[in-house]
Parts: sequence; C-alpha cells; structure tokens
Amino acid sequence: MKTSDIHCWIVVNGYLQHDKFSSLALFIQAAAERKKIKATLMRNSDLIPVIEKGVPLLKGAFGKLPDFVLFMDKDIHLARHLELLGLPVYNSSSAIDICDSKAKTHQALAGHNIAMPKTVFPPFTYEGIERADMDAFMKIGSELGFPLVVKESYGSFGEQVYLIQTEEELLRAVRHLGHKPFIIQEFIRHSKGRDIRVNVVGNQVIAAMQRHSEIDFRANMTAGGRAQPYTPTKEEANLAIRCAEILGASFAGVDLLFGEDGPLLCEVNSNSHLLNIYECTGINIADSMFDYMLDNLGKGRASNEKASRLADL
Repeated sequence: MKTSDIHCWIVVNGYLQHDKFSSLALFIQAAAERKKIKATLMRNSDLIPVIEKGVPLLKGAFGKLPDFVLFMDKDIHLARHLELLGLPVYNSSSAIDICDSKAKTHQALAGHNIAMPKTVFPPFTYEGIERADMDAFMKIGSELGFPLVVKESYGSFGEQVYLIQTEEELLRAVRHLGHKPFIIQEFIRHSKGRDIRVNVVGNQVIAAMQRHSEIDFRANMTAGGRAQPYTPTKEEANLAIRCAEILGASFAGVDLLFGEDGPLLCEVNSNSHLLNIYECTGINIADSMFDYMLDNLGKGRASNEKASRLADL
C-alpha cells in the first residue's frame, strides 16, 4: 500500500475553540500531507462511542474508518473505544490516561529507578466533604519542608501548580482544592524558573529546548518563560526515553528538572504542544511522529527497506 492510499484521523477536542489548538491541528495535518497521507481532522464531539448488544460501535457522519488514528485529545473513553474497534491509536488510551494525571505518572514510574522529586499522595476526600482534620497535611509539610509544591493531578501549561511558602498557605490551598486530586512535592531550588523539554519519538530524542523564567518559579512559556534550543546530556536523554518507554508512549514531551545531582523527572506529556518547540528549534516533531507511525504499521520507509532486504535473501 502506498502512503497516498493511507487514511488517518487526527482527533481533536470539539469544544476547545482557541487559535492555539486549531493552529496545532493544522500544523499536524500539514505534516501528514507531506507524507502523502490523507489526514482528516475529526472532532471528538462528532464521534459517538456506543455499545449495542454488547458490541462496540461508532456513530457519526464519517464514512469508512481510517487506517490509524493520531489522538490529540484526552477523551479517554473515545480513544479506548477506537481501540476496541481494532484501530491503531497513537498514543494509546492507556498512555494518554496515565500521562494526563501527574499522580498516575509518578506512581507508574515508581520502582523503575527513575529520578524524581520526593512526592507525597495526600489523603483522598469526596466531593462536598471537607477535610476537618489537617494533621496529615501538617505532617506532610514537616516532611517536605517549605517552600513546597502543590500540583493538581490534572492540568496543563503549569497553570495548576502552586509554590507554597508556609504551613498556613498549604492548609489554605488544601481547603481550596477540596476533592480535586493533587500531589505534593519537594521544591527543587536548583531548578527554580528553569527546566528542559525533551521530545521523544519511539526510542529517540528528536528535539529539546531549555525553558527559563526570571519572573516565576515555573518555566512554562505560558507563565512567562522563554526557550532556547538545548542539547541534552546522555543522562538527560536516557531518562526521557526511559520514561516514555515505561509509560508506553510512542511519543511524548518529557519535562526534566535540574537536580543538584542530575536530572529529575517533572512530568510526561502525551500530547505536547509541538508549535513551541518548532518555533524554538526549527525541528518539526510531527514529521518524525508520522514516520514512526508509518513504520510501526509496516508502511513506512524503514519497513519497506526491511522488506526489500528480506526479499533479496
């Protein structure tokens, strides 16, 4: 099958009406077209997963199913349903689900010799049920010391990450978050206002940038950070690749902190924003993503070269 005969869906969220996300979708679609792939942008709101008589079905005005799906959303149920229909989905629903939660990410990486900040998982409560007893959080504060970092498990662009200076601030933050899932981490002073974004595809680092901010403890560009191209050390590259591998992510934007004794894992993004690193480095990660997916499906250049070598034997 020629790549011109291959059809993919690029699934995006139908409710995110923002230029940042629409520009990203078009950027990715253009990369597919450069590979001669017919790529259709599909909104999750136009695809309705149904189970009827125990059989998974998909409702919507879409014609035939594609050969594979590039899933640029976090609609886990839809991603899993597409897999139930037998479609190759990148990233997989399980990888998206784990990476979407900072808590799940850190627990999935535990026990694999992955360097990361000391992380505490606070006691769960139900919606509408306040934590009347704050002893556990006072102990956590004593354990980690101040300042410390509170991170909502679900959030993007650093907007749900808080630097906490005192016990009083910590208790106030806990009350404010209520039943939302979150984690509490030690503050890595050595990395204040700076981090590394490493984009991994397959088992390779494709591009990296260092982000830094002089006005915020977070280095995210949406929080005022700036970026410059960066060449990761062998230790940093291996850490990023290993994290993506453990989490089952075919491609990922892996954020690393500068620890005093070496790099530390900050988080893993299954759907990283590719435009920022393209503008910083000039490297189009989407091109590498489609190369990887085609090879994984046995329809890419590397697969064809392998088949040719086998035919010559």
